[in-house]
Amino acid sequence: MSEAQTFGEAISAARKRLGWSQKELASKILREDEEPISPQYLNDIEHNRRSPSSDHMVQQFADVLKIEADWLYYLAGKIPADLRNRKLTQQEVVNAMVAFRGGPKKK
Repeated sequence: MSEAQTFGEAISAARKRLGWSQKELASKILREDEEPISPQYLNDIEHNRRSPSSDHMVQQFADVLKIEADWLYYLAGKIPADLRNRKLTQQEVVNAMVAFRGGPKKK
């Protein structure tokens, strides 16, 4: 099987690898208010109808499913809070994105 291309596909594949139902995984993913997400919300995420609502939720999925958090943040289209909170200059952000993409932008 090829590597997951979306956040939902990555979550679904990891859940299945662990042999968990959607209900089991949903009970382990807590919102900021410490309540678990619903199995329907998880189903929507796995089918790319919804995205994780917060950094907290992305981190919960990473921790529970033992997936590298940076990979999940990337798939979710989010920049991790630890980078956002660093107060980078515009040039530092540009340099980081160039490095992330593997070199200077081609013209």
